[in-house]
Amino acid sequence: MRFEFATAARIIFGPGTIQEVPSLSAEMGKRACVVTGRTVDRATPLLQQLDKEAIGYVTFNVAAEPTTTVVKAAVDLARRAECDFVLSVGGGSAIDTGKVVAAMLTNGGELEDYLEVVGAGKPLSQNAAPHIAIPTTAGTGAEVTRNAVLSVPEHRVKVSMRSPLMLPRVAVVDPVLTHSMPPSITASTGLDALTQLMEVYVSNQANPLTDGICREGLKLAGRSLQRAYEDGGDQNAREDMALASLFSGLGLANAKLGAVHGFAGPLGGLLCAAHGAICARLLPFVMEANVHALRSRQAGSAALVKYDQIAQLLTGKGGAQAADGVMWVQELCAALNVPSLAAFGLREQDFPAIVAKSQKSSSMKGNPVTLTDDELMGILEKAVEHGQ
Repeated sequence: MRFEFATAARIIFGPGTIQEVPSLSAEMGKRACVVTGRTVDRATPLLQQLDKEAIGYVTFNVAAEPTTTVVKAAVDLARRAECDFVLSVGGGSAIDTGKVVAAMLTNGGELEDYLEVVGAGKPLSQNAAPHIAIPTTAGTGAEVTRNAVLSVPEHRVKVSMRSPLMLPRVAVVDPVLTHSMPPSITASTGLDALTQLMEVYVSNQANPLTDGICREGLKLAGRSLQRAYEDGGDQNAREDMALASLFSGLGLANAKLGAVHGFAGPLGGLLCAAHGAICARLLPFVMEANVHALRSRQAGSAALVKYDQIAQLLTGKGGAQAADGVMWVQELCAALNVPSLAAFGLREQDFPAIVAKSQKSSSMKGNPVTLTDDELMGILEKAVEHGQ
């Protein structure tokens, strides 16, 4: 067996750790590009502390999932302001944008030089500028991943810029920052983390380190996601989900994902829907299809054992089997009001193109079993038929 494991150079986790960012920033440079979410309001206390440290900065807001146009504007701002490090404060969109800005500060050329699918896909040659990633949601684990996902509206697709050199220098995970997430965001981000943990665990590229991380993350999500959704002030549930999200990022950075994320790229380019909502709606039906395909074509697969283990971790019942895990996820999606993909505009006539694109995705290649076009069509049919 051979595997590699890479992550942020330093991870700082715990309530109140946001207070350490100003002193960390002083070690990184003199002028920061601060990338935030929809508004700069949540970062205002941090900016005030940067002022006290005499650290200059410019701010850039990412109002939605980042497009190549938005990211180019952020890179241009950081270059013109002669920033020497990056602070990203927000969800996966802000952190992914921050990773690209940090990479482009030290690597010449244009964004398209480094993009997969729609660009040249060149490797980065230089380490990214120092980057402190501070998540305010519990879902993507972007603070410890080596890629950034960007929308390309003109091609109706999402693509990645990917390199180990893009890993943030420091990830600061303060669960308190997630307490203000509304229920809908808690649901979509938390279900994204759950999906990532599960797909990495059964991936054909899983390894002993990702297995251990994912098992712990699944247990945390199983006991706390619905609690965090129902009571955003539940400190223990929020801490569990912040850890589950972090673990999901550690896992996906070091193993492949699966069919849910194979679908999510093409669907994300087509639908106006949060990534986590797409993943959540697909998850139980992908689980079901995978288990059926494995039993019929790879009866001795280790992934079948892992699906039983997933059921036990999520339900807390030692005798649970894969079907119980599927039912648990279906019931969770109902409790968290996950909509059908039809609610976002997916129609049956879209299925063939989505399946064709999904089959070519890198995530699909990590699925524990190769699913046929008919099996993928069946998943989409159920994702359109079921939901709130």
